[in-house]
Amino acid sequence: MTMPRLIRLAAAAALACASPALADPHPDASRVLSLGGAVTEIVHALGQQDRLVGRDTTSSFPPEVLALPDVGYVRALSSEGVLSVQPDLILSEEGAGPPETIALLQEAGIPFETIPEGHDAEGLARKVEAVAEALGVPDAAGPVIEEIRADLARVEQANAGGGQKKRVLFILSLQGGRVMAGGEGSGADAIIRLAGAENAVSGFQGYKPMTDEAVTAAAPDVILMMQRGDAQADSDHNASLAELAAMPALAVTPAVRDGAVVTMDGLLLLGFGPRTGAAALELHDAIYGAGS
Repeated sequence: MTMPRLIRLAAAAALACASPALADPHPDASRVLSLGGAVTEIVHALGQQDRLVGRDTTSSFPPEVLALPDVGYVRALSSEGVLSVQPDLILSEEGAGPPETIALLQEAGIPFETIPEGHDAEGLARKVEAVAEALGVPDAAGPVIEEIRADLARVEQANAGGGQKKRVLFILSLQGGRVMAGGEGSGADAIIRLAGAENAVSGFQGYKPMTDEAVTAAAPDVILMMQRGDAQADSDHNASLAELAAMPALAVTPAVRDGAVVTMDGLLLLGFGPRTGAAALELHDAIYGAGS
């Protein structure tokens, strides 16, 4: 590869990783590739699903999207896989990659719109608006946003019951017997707070492994794990109560002693799309007990 080509790819990769701007409209795009489960859900919520010609592995809802060609995992894409569906527009969540692949796609001249992440009401609204704008149907965003806000209002009402907030430990994985937990600023932290609970861990950003001592000191009232609905599902991402109790650091926590382990579908829990309000309410009921 020549040096000028390397420079162009590096510049394009830097642009791909930069903060997303307002999406450009592409009303004539008829072969849309959606990368990211929430983005795919939003396309459907906007009534634009007939324009989809492909999806990534994380896009598993609604069920009919599973009939679309799968171009690979959103953060480990190949240009060949993406180009195989001949898209004339790519809508992607933040963090798609690797950067070299995104740069090659942009160099090929395919419109590539990055949809901003968002974990609260305003962030979710911006995400829906960005997808609607990119598809050239901005007026379709309003009803979807109204429904999201209505769901979140129901969650707030459920949270208004008062009482002491329960401490929740989100375990992303137990690979090698090590707890990988969701810290501050993570999607797990956001959904726990939306559900009216408190993150049992703090002091680090994102998802990181914890020492056994830190896990025990966190003393969670509830352990939250996700059940994957795709090909990546495995025992690293969810475990039975018996398996958790076999780990000394977890066995002594109030959550394991009380059998307070909640498992939810991963895309529903952490997708932050149109179903987020419903997910937060489901999580609230699971943590505190519906009707209790």
